[in-house]
Amino acid sequence: MPVHYIYLFFAVLAETIGTSALQASQQFTKPLPSILVVLAYGLSFYLLALTLKFMPVGVVYAIWSGLGIVFIAAIGRIVFGQSLDAPAILGLAMIIAGIVVIHLFSAATTH
Repeated sequence: MPVHYIYLFFAVLAETIGTSALQASQQFTKPLPSILVVLAYGLSFYLLALTLKFMPVGVVYAIWSGLGIVFIAAIGRIVFGQSLDAPAILGLAMIIAGIVVIHLFSAATTH
């Protein structure tokens, strides 16, 4: 696997951790989750910057934000007990389909 996809994967993972901590911080009233938010987002943006050496910003951001949305929706359901209705699930499926199209068919991504 190319190194930039590894950077991107860990950028998505860090963003997902940061956003989960944002929910757990209860509007930055809990110190430990609040610190985790800042650290995780910092790491995520650093890894995004490394990814941008190899891929265009629009593609990187589409993949990063799209996967982050899908992962956060799953975590919201599993960890925080938040529910999704059929249109939300359909929208998430469309996001995944868009990422697959970019990955498989775009010349802007290097494989």
